[in-house]
Amino acid sequence: MTYAKVLTALADPTRRHIFETLLEHPMTVGELAKNQPVSRPAVSQHLKVLESAKLVRVKPQGNRRLYIIKHDGLNELRQYLESFWSDALSAYSAEITQQMKNK
Repeated sequence: MTYAKVLTALADPTRRHIFETLLEHPMTVGELAKNQPVSRPAVSQHLKVLESAKLVRVKPQGNRRLYIIKHDGLNELRQYLESFWSDALSAYSAEITQQMKNK
């Protein structure tokens, strides 16, 4: 049920903004904090949540720590949401079939 952790992590607007900012390129906490309305320690806490949800990873680079998007981190959420789409299409198909029989 990793998708639940992903949904919870991305439910917070600040974390979502941090995640979307990292889509541009890897960044350090300091770089991310410049574009956020919260403190650098708060950005670090948000990054821990994103890392726990397997949405970002840390790459040590010298004395810096770069945060990088894990593109496969959204796979379980995508599959979860796609299951609703499959159910909706199946229900639609069944309804069309039923209407065709009633004609």
